[in-house]
Amino acid sequence: MAEIKKVTLQSGKVRYRTVVDAGRDENGKRIQLTITRDTKTEVKAERNRIEHQRSAGTLIVPSKITLGEWLDQWLQYKKRDVETTTIRTYRLALVHVYDRIGHVRLQELTEDQVQDCIDDIVANGRRKGGTAGTRLAVSTAEGVLTRLREALKRAAVRKLIAESPAQFVRVSLADRKTDKRERPEAKPWALAEVQKFIAGIERDRLYAPLLLSLMGLRPAEVVGLRWSDLDLKLATLEMVNTRTMIGNVQVLEKDAKTAAGERVLPLPGPVLDALKKFRALQARERLAAGEGYTDSGYVVVDQLGIVRNTRHLREHAYRLMRELEMRRVRLYDARHSCLSYLAVSGVPDVVLAAWAGHTNASFTKRKYVHVDVEDMRAAATAWDSFHGGDRKAPV
Repeated sequence: MAEIKKVTLQSGKVRYRTVVDAGRDENGKRIQLTITRDTKTEVKAERNRIEHQRSAGTLIVPSKITLGEWLDQWLQYKKRDVETTTIRTYRLALVHVYDRIGHVRLQELTEDQVQDCIDDIVANGRRKGGTAGTRLAVSTAEGVLTRLREALKRAAVRKLIAESPAQFVRVSLADRKTDKRERPEAKPWALAEVQKFIAGIERDRLYAPLLLSLMGLRPAEVVGLRWSDLDLKLATLEMVNTRTMIGNVQVLEKDAKTAAGERVLPLPGPVLDALKKFRALQARERLAAGEGYTDSGYVVVDQLGIVRNTRHLREHAYRLMRELEMRRVRLYDARHSCLSYLAVSGVPDVVLAAWAGHTNASFTKRKYVHVDVEDMRAAATAWDSFHGGDRKAPV
């Protein structure tokens, strides 16, 4: 144990100082803390506190690292667990935090600062697709807060901070109400709209790929599908490959999003028939193009065999929606329509989650199942009996 030394400052004031061992950092380097106090008793008390907390595993070593610097480290750490596209999404979300409070030392960050940051993001955070400094969607702000909470929770695990100052931060109720009033949520297609779209595109060249979107596959899964992933005899589809977009420009090919995303699905009859016809069409196109045809092995290709991406598929679908004078929805929202239909039709939760490629059935139902008024007609009929609807009206 280091001795406590008497130190005389230039002003003549006497203080007492010692050095205490605080363990080692993540690189194995020894950490030593210098304690300087007015009395020996104060130095001993502080030394005992540090040694006790170190023994208990609760010691927080003083650090000058800023929130922005920690977020950089956290994003680097997350590369072990998530895809490159996801890291890009995280960084884009956290740019609001970097701008507002990234300069604040991590150990000095307060709950009030985090709450003020989130409130300001909602009020003035919009950067693209509108006037800078206007309101940001609450859902976007909540995504920012989710990432920030995760990063700060990790900082607490690493003993950089005692606890996360974002733990109890929330988007205000007033902001939620304003957002709901000014930015009504776009609804996925109802069953009747899905059926109208299917009937209207039956002669379209990409009828089969669009049917895959309407059976719950993600757009990146549809364009990543290869003919080798299909067994048209057994009527099954194996989902093992995706082709996603980075910044709507660069294509990134990779395996399924999660382990649960790697799944085998049975093909509905109409989808199986459409795929067989599409394969026969591609065989004729290959013959007509001769050497000009690119045999990529993918399902979603153009007339010369060149593989298409999610942007191509999305724009093609939007054009068809315009031609059919239908309400425009994202292809990804077709996934919501599909899963909602399966849920309302009584498909068990475990099957619903497996079909979606999720590990958690409650997440599937919370995020993807939307019940509209037509889905509740059966409930209204049930009320007839409760209210005595089967009784004869009085004369």
